Amino acid sequence: MLHPYFKPADILLPKNVPTENWCVVACDQYTSQPDYWQEVKKTAGDFPSTYHMVYPECYLETTDAEQYAAGINAAMERYLSDGVFREIKNSYLYVERTLSDGKIRRGVMMALDLEQYRYEAGSKTPIRATEGTVLERIPPRVKIRRGAPLELPHIMILIDDPRCSVIEKIDPADLKPEYDGKLMQNSGSVRGFSLNPAAAAKLEDALDSLPVRDNLLFAVGDGNHSLATAKACYEELKKAMPLPEAAAHPARWALVEVVNLYDESLQFEPIHRVVFQTKPEELMRELYQFYDVSDTPCEGHRITCVLGKRKKDIWVKNPPSNLEVGTLQKFLDARLAQAGGKVDYIHGEEVVETLCAGDREAVGFLLPKMEKSSLFETVAVDGALPRKTFSMGHACDKRFYMECRKIK
Repeated sequence: MLHPYFKPADILLPKNVPTENWCVVACDQYTSQPDYWQEVKKTAGDFPSTYHMVYPECYLETTDAEQYAAGINAAMERYLSDGVFREIKNSYLYVERTLSDGKIRRGVMMALDLEQYRYEAGSKTPIRATEGTVLERIPPRVKIRRGAPLELPHIMILIDDPRCSVIEKIDPADLKPEYDGKLMQNSGSVRGFSLNPAAAAKLEDALDSLPVRDNLLFAVGDGNHSLATAKACYEELKKAMPLPEAAAHPARWALVEVVNLYDESLQFEPIHRVVFQTKPEELMRELYQFYDVSDTPCEGHRITCVLGKRKKDIWVKNPPSNLEVGTLQKFLDARLAQAGGKVDYIHGEEVVETLCAGDREAVGFLLPKMEKSSLFETVAVDGALPRKTFSMGHACDKRFYMECRKIK
């Protein structure tokens, strides 16, 4: 049966390369921690590695994007010509990721149709962004993908399946082992299995049977900017060739991992903010002027501010957003546009506290977590959430690059 939104993919996997050297974490993690990426580089060593095929955002402001992209594309071409990969044709891949705390996250690799995806606010497509998309983050990624022969996904797509009727129903007897190994930096391990034809048919039927609200079947959990980049490149391609050719082009599809929102291992974590290159006292004074703020508990949004080694709770009265992150982001966007500075999005309270303690020109903001059960309903009713509203777990538990797919 031909499905309008998803299909199995021709998946490339490395031959004879240890996962600990091959796999690296999503490029948008540890953006304020260059030491982490230096350790990644050391661990990758002289092995073929996904480190040489991605652009860590930690380096965006310190390297030449054109030159870096050329190096990435050259590495991809070299790995293809050197026979680094083996290909699993027309397959769904079941993935079990053992996280740093020992819990197991289950997902399925498949290809999604970019014709059915939009990230703009108010979109009603079956594949949809859950958070606001920062358009400025797309061009550096486009520079890489535009000339790349391969895609490497760190995209995780969520399905709303409280009955656990899709991924959890996959029968282990229908699986063929494809890879199994540890991940670097104490990030757990990962293993993958291809589905036989009977299991693939059951998976497709189960996805087709999911209840859908407001036409929303697949919600982007992680990697929305990567998916938006794939979309941008495909739209460019459509303008450059006849539509029938574009419609049949492999770049029309994007390889992703689909995960059940109700997977027991999946925890929503808040994404905190740190503003750098600013005067903390001045920024806080402007925050009090921007909103009606109380230093004592009251009705409104509570936000924890990190000033040096000190933490302080404030309450914003009559907040303009349903979520604390929306209220804070509205102020930060206005303030940065007027006074400058740089904001980074941080996973983990300890990292925020460390960064602020070591930088006199930094202010941190700690935010509460969002309940995951409200995600699909909120997106269906209100549209995309404020950007960087939530993270699915800690940075070390993010998706690691393993699988590849040809897009040329």
